[in-house]
Amino acid sequence: QVQLVESGGGLVQAGGSLRLSCAASGGTFSTYIMGWFRQVPGKEREFVAGISRSGGSTNYADSVKGRFTISRDNAKKTVLLQMNSLKPEDTDVYYCAADFSRGFISRSPRAYDYWGQGTQVTVSS
Repeated sequence: QVQLVESGGGLVQAGGSLRLSCAASGGTFSTYIMGWFRQVPGKEREFVAGISRSGGSTNYADSVKGRFTISRDNAKKTVLLQMNSLKPEDTDVYYCAADFSRGFISRSPRAYDYWGQGTQVTVSS
């Protein structure tokens, strides 16, 4: 069983930055594709960014490309999401997720097997 715990959310002004962290326990972290998603209540979770097992490959939603950076540290079992130039439309609950069965980064939330509890990000205008 894998547990994922996000941290780092909060309130920030537009144009500011936040860094989200996801700490994993249980399982073999280096074998998981990791992803970040966000969700507004009533809508499906939206893919934000994903990273391969080694960290050598990343994938971003068009809406965050050039502003967000995903990274991972397999020794520390953590995945980070550095968010710069934040916009009010980035306001959401952000979730990290782990996919242990695929060899590629999927953008579908249904591909991911484990989820954290989420952390709120609020960007004021």
